[in-house]
Amino acid sequence: MKTLVLWDIDQTLMEARGLGHSWYSTALQAATGAEMRHVPSFPGRTEMAISHELLVLHDIEPTDDQIAALHRELVAVAHREHGLLAEHGRALAGAAEALAALAARDDVVQSVVTGNLVEIARYKLAAYGLDPHVDFDIGGYGSLSPDRPALVIEAIRRATTKHGHEFPAESVVVLGDTPHDITAALHHGATAIGVATGRSTVADLEAAGAHTVLADLTDTAAVLAAVLRT
Repeated sequence: MKTLVLWDIDQTLMEARGLGHSWYSTALQAATGAEMRHVPSFPGRTEMAISHELLVLHDIEPTDDQIAALHRELVAVAHREHGLLAEHGRALAGAAEALAALAARDDVVQSVVTGNLVEIARYKLAAYGLDPHVDFDIGGYGSLSPDRPALVIEAIRRATTKHGHEFPAESVVVLGDTPHDITAALHHGATAIGVATGRSTVADLEAAGAHTVLADLTDTAAVLAAVLRT
């Protein structure tokens, strides 16, 4: 049975502080004409949830069309400025090694469950050379739902369709840096691994119910042991 490994991106595999706020500010003005006066919470949330809150905070009705327009502008600014990722961010220590080590195994399939839109997810991982070992076609992305558990089930569905066999809950592993990642995994009975490289502490991730919490990804053997439950 193959293991489906689903990675969060921001603060788990990489970080680029500040660009998300900047891109949202540009997108909001382009899509609605409004200046960004209020900043929603970002960590662990999906673009759908963030966009809905951002529009409400600026007294704009969060219709499907308005959210779609905001996302189009968000992708447009990311396309123009994705070169800035290399200047403003970095791959987190051990991320490349962990991805490569798992990719070397025939019994592992890797993708992402991320609040990002798929286009932005690609830009972020490509900026730091983290993309070769990730199958973006079977990921769960932030345009799908404001609720992160829905992203996990979508990734499982896509992986099942592509690989021609089911991935039962016991074969699915979700890694992320926030309690949102942990609860999304647990919602579907998947293994939840916390990575305390963001704002959430080891204690926060343990309290959320993570099966294992890693301080970071620098110990590749420990990452593999947690993922493969060996």
